[in-house]
Amino acid sequence: MDSHSTGRHTLFDLELDPEHLLRLTWARDASITEADAEAAMEKVNLLCGQNMHPMLVDMATTADVSRGARAVFGRPCQASRIALLGSSPVDRVMANFFLGINRLPCPTRFFTSEVDALAWLKLS
Repeated sequence: MDSHSTGRHTLFDLELDPEHLLRLTWARDASITEADAEAAMEKVNLLCGQNMHPMLVDMATTADVSRGARAVFGRPCQASRIALLGSSPVDRVMANFFLGINRLPCPTRFFTSEVDALAWLKLS
């Protein structure tokens, strides 16, 4: 597992599991800036190398995603498909806003069920 820290706390954890699934988990109450998004996408690309993998992004406790971060997340990376996992109506609103205004480089969907998200990711 790879982590990214800012100051005294970890902002996100990233791992490539034995089934070749990327798992990106943002810290509770994270306010994701453009620099944070760049760091996450850089680590995704480094971890994957030349291979593309499906990615589960746990954003269930994310507080905010800046406009600059949304732009970074709209760029191609080594994710073949992305499932955004949330748990609240606020998560759904943030995800739908992001999905509605950005042209995404790979299939991306929002889920409130990890089981459903994983099933969708395995379709690729």
